[in-house]
Amino acid sequence: MALPAAFFALFFAYPVAAIVGRGLKADGAWQFGRIGTVLSRPDILDVLRFTTWQALASTVLTLLVALPGAYVFARFDFPGKQLLRAVVTVPFVLPTVVVGTAFLALLGRGGFLDELWGVRLDTTVWAILLAHVFFNYAVVVRTVGGLWSQLDPRQEEAARVLGAGRLAAWRRVTLPALAPAVAAAALMVFLFTFTSFGVVQILGGPAYSTLEVEIYRQTAQLLDLPTAAVLTLVQFAAVAGILAVHAWTVRRRETALKLVDPAQTSRPPRGAGQRALLGGVLLSVLLLILLPLGVLVERSLDTSGGYGFAFYRALQSADASGSTFLVPPLDAIGNSLRYALVATLIALVIGGLAAAALTRRRAGRLVRGFDALLMLPLGVSAVTVGFGFLITLDEPPLDLRTTWILVPLAQALVGVPFVVRTMLPVLRAVDDRLREAAAVLGASPLRAWREVDLPLVRRAVLVAAGFAFAVSLGEFGATVFIARPDNPTLPVAVARLLGRSGELNYGQAMALSTILMLVCAVSLLVLERIRTDRSGEF
Repeated sequence: MALPAAFFALFFAYPVAAIVGRGLKADGAWQFGRIGTVLSRPDILDVLRFTTWQALASTVLTLLVALPGAYVFARFDFPGKQLLRAVVTVPFVLPTVVVGTAFLALLGRGGFLDELWGVRLDTTVWAILLAHVFFNYAVVVRTVGGLWSQLDPRQEEAARVLGAGRLAAWRRVTLPALAPAVAAAALMVFLFTFTSFGVVQILGGPAYSTLEVEIYRQTAQLLDLPTAAVLTLVQFAAVAGILAVHAWTVRRRETALKLVDPAQTSRPPRGAGQRALLGGVLLSVLLLILLPLGVLVERSLDTSGGYGFAFYRALQSADASGSTFLVPPLDAIGNSLRYALVATLIALVIGGLAAAALTRRRAGRLVRGFDALLMLPLGVSAVTVGFGFLITLDEPPLDLRTTWILVPLAQALVGVPFVVRTMLPVLRAVDDRLREAAAVLGASPLRAWREVDLPLVRRAVLVAAGFAFAVSLGEFGATVFIARPDNPTLPVAVARLLGRSGELNYGQAMALSTILMLVCAVSLLVLERIRTDRSGEF
């Protein structure tokens, strides 16, 4: 645990604490009275109310839309199922900037709905809610569907034989078994939407602001560090509470259930009702997931002179975007790939060591508690982390502010939780007696790990690397602060292009977003081919 603990202390706890300290300290003394002053402001109360309301609404809407999909993927066998499961997972690893851009092309001015029916939904709360459902659909399908596919259907059939109706049997037998998984999925969706940044910033406009967006505005635009520090503490407390409840639901999910091989529960749909359900789920996937992605691609090709690759060709020149870039926007692709590869390597080392430590039977309560702390970077303000990097890592021996490694370090913070969550179940499944037998035969701990653990977890490592690479590629909140103007990443480049008016800038933003989407989609398709039932869930 030494290296993971040091990594998180130096590159997460220290920057966040520094930002909070600067905001709540004056003349060397803590000014805790600022907390009450800030939280009593009407504008801040409106932000807190909207943040909580939209997270609750997004969670309920996501469950309503995605639970039928979880059942279909768990119980039905149909052509293209594996490909479709990879497709519905693509939005989860897409950068929020790309998600916002896709829905802007679908719902915004001059968008698909505007041209078709004259309907615009950008700068409305509905655009935000729909984008959140798009983003989190896979969380419910994977989390709930993964368990649903392993529940023995004969238990529900036995209840029906004893006289229970279909609905009563499902409510009394299946639902209690699924409840912890549904609760865990709901909490994760609430966490991701509670801390939403890119989607709200692009689609909400000035009328809507979540905590994360308000922290960015107070920090980057108004330079009001006291307000930003208070909001960071509020978000930190809320995220810690959500993660504590999530850990409790996960422990409940691990209670004894009669599980079977998913291959035994999956069968082709039978009857008109099941075929109608399958058709409804496929239609919802088409409209909710494939349509926004398709419109994004279409907008990247739709130029004033007709369909073509003019926007893609313009990415090769910095002059085409005016003064937006010091280098051609196309350079952002190479920058992002290099940064993501380094971030993935860091995340694998840190996350792999942490997962290995957490699997030891003699791990104490302190080590087990660190498991929850590893999830905090997913919920704590990335804006705060990025700004904290700038004000803390600027003096020897850690004067990193002008170096390229700063971006991969920030991206690795987001990748480590995915590595831990992917590798931990597989490492826990390795029989300790295999390691002990290797030790009895004279193998050192390092050789025992290389000969016993590594062959068993190789696929999990590949899956973890894929997820870490995808989320690192799309990290935006922290990178927007620390990416240098001459080395922008893809999400930062998209945000800069969207921030400037003009058809060419808009088209280039769509083109870059399409490229980023395709890279993430290819990563997910590769993962779907190598995943196992144990290592494939997140």
